[in-house]
Amino acid sequence: MSHPTGVRINNDLLRPLLLTSWRFYLLVAFFGGFVVAGGIAWGSQIYYGFGIAGLKWPIYWAFYVTNFVFWIGISHAGTLISAILRLVNAGWRRPVTRCAEVITVFALMIGAMFPIIHLGRPWLAFWLFPYPSDRLIWPNFRSPLVWDFFAINTYLTGSILFLLLPMIPDFAVVRDKSTGLRRRIYRIVALGWRGTPKQWHRLESAMQIMAIAIIPVAVSVHTIVSFDFSMAPIPMWNTTIFGPYFVAGAIFSGIAGLLIAMAVLRKFLHLEDYLHPVHFENLGKLLLVMALLWGYFVFNERLVTYYGNGPAEMTVFWQTQRRSFAPLYWTMVFGNFVLPLVLMGIRRFRTITGCVIASLGVVVGMWLERFLIIVPSLGNKYLPYSFGSYSPQPAEIVVTVATFAAMALLYVLFAKFIPIISIWELKAGEHPSPVLIPPATEEHRLGELHL
Repeated sequence: MSHPTGVRINNDLLRPLLLTSWRFYLLVAFFGGFVVAGGIAWGSQIYYGFGIAGLKWPIYWAFYVTNFVFWIGISHAGTLISAILRLVNAGWRRPVTRCAEVITVFALMIGAMFPIIHLGRPWLAFWLFPYPSDRLIWPNFRSPLVWDFFAINTYLTGSILFLLLPMIPDFAVVRDKSTGLRRRIYRIVALGWRGTPKQWHRLESAMQIMAIAIIPVAVSVHTIVSFDFSMAPIPMWNTTIFGPYFVAGAIFSGIAGLLIAMAVLRKFLHLEDYLHPVHFENLGKLLLVMALLWGYFVFNERLVTYYGNGPAEMTVFWQTQRRSFAPLYWTMVFGNFVLPLVLMGIRRFRTITGCVIASLGVVVGMWLERFLIIVPSLGNKYLPYSFGSYSPQPAEIVVTVATFAAMALLYVLFAKFIPIISIWELKAGEHPSPVLIPPATEEHRLGELHL
């Protein structure tokens, strides 16, 4: 199959921006309805109190903290994967990077909301922020929650920059293909981009610096999130393995989320000529590696607990292996290990459909993993009088569903106003040194955009 020409790349990738069908409005209304329902559920919780959320002693962390950890983990789909692939100069990454980087920004925004949703009085959320005040209430730097604030905000800021930098040349492409108000808006966000060698050099340098800087930030974020658990005296939490365990799980769920997003975009935006089976196969291999690594960490965690044979730890252990939480636990093992091992480990099954099925299993399994880390341990602490049970209530369920709808809605809106595949990176694959394009050739290229 021949590679698309520059004019065809422009036409194919700008079509969703310049043409609007009824399907776009239907999707916005559909996902927006769930988001509104989630807002109403949260408003009801604020009005009536936490009693309608099912949170009670001793289990005060449940669906909301599960969603917080899950979405922060999903955010590793983009910036971390994109940065690594960019640094190793993997040529096949070009149609994938922006799809991934968008997931990072939106997932971080959604995940960062849950500490506020988890508050009984969210209008006092600024009390959680570590800032010096006239009341001399300084942040407690021994608390991992303080470092959550710093890490997540640093990661979000870096991820937004990492997403925006390579979008500037594409804003110029849209500017030159538009008229009227749309042209004026894209002229502003294009920041005077003309594609001169100096601009290309500065863009490539900035992206290289950001790719190097964002990797340690991404790794530190989920390590610090794991400290929220591993520094607490709760059965099966107080373990040193949680740092790498959480980071591996975050990358694992992030790859799965990226594969699902790519399959949906390929199907509904007709991007078959850009998102090829090889992209899914390569990411499927990464998914297989992370499934094996996840299996190692889970086996290690359970093995050490079993041989340690502490009474409280063993109570939680058997709750997940044989008792009330066993169905969820073995569903998690099937979705996170068995399914990707079979579908991604056998080449014949490593198709686009196989990748999507395995990824759906991983997304469900990783959400269950976060839930099973939190609830069984909090419900079976060291002394019998602190035992408790938990069952999710409608408010929590609706808010959880609304977050997935919000992710889909933000993705739909992004794809409507910004090319979801980087146009200039695709063209750079055909002309490997865009920095060396002389001004005359650049003028010819800009003129070509109007064809």
